[in-house]
Amino acid sequence: MTLAPPSEPLPFRDLEDVAAALRRAGSRLTTPRRMVLEALFAADELLTAEQIADGKLDLTSVYRNLEKLEELGVVRHVHIGHGPSVYGLLGDGEREFLVCERCGKVVVAGTDQLDRVRAVIREQFGYEARFTHFPLHGRCPDCIRR
Repeated sequence: MTLAPPSEPLPFRDLEDVAAALRRAGSRLTTPRRMVLEALFAADELLTAEQIADGKLDLTSVYRNLEKLEELGVVRHVHIGHGPSVYGLLGDGEREFLVCERCGKVVVAGTDQLDRVRAVIREQFGYEARFTHFPLHGRCPDCIRR
């Protein structure tokens, strides 16, 4: 099985930037899509579709809008663990993730911060690694000290 390459992220700072980018891409900022984006902009962390719906939106509509926003390069989903996928805005570009397998803490890293790790994987195995969809798992500094 191969994963499709990620969409090129659309640069944006706020909801109006996203609305303009959607229009340029031939899409619209519908009311449900706006509500999904408002939830993501208001969040300090990655959210599940259920958290985004928050009883105000139909879950099917949330998933449909998240899928479209991901196709357009506005949102990315990540598989943090055994639970549901979580979603976050791309904004100014891709992010990669590290997850503590003990406490569940998620650390967001810029792609350049993991370039040396990618170089080792490329040298040793010939793979071009990305940690945007499936993050690196290990133990955070706090859990190592415990």
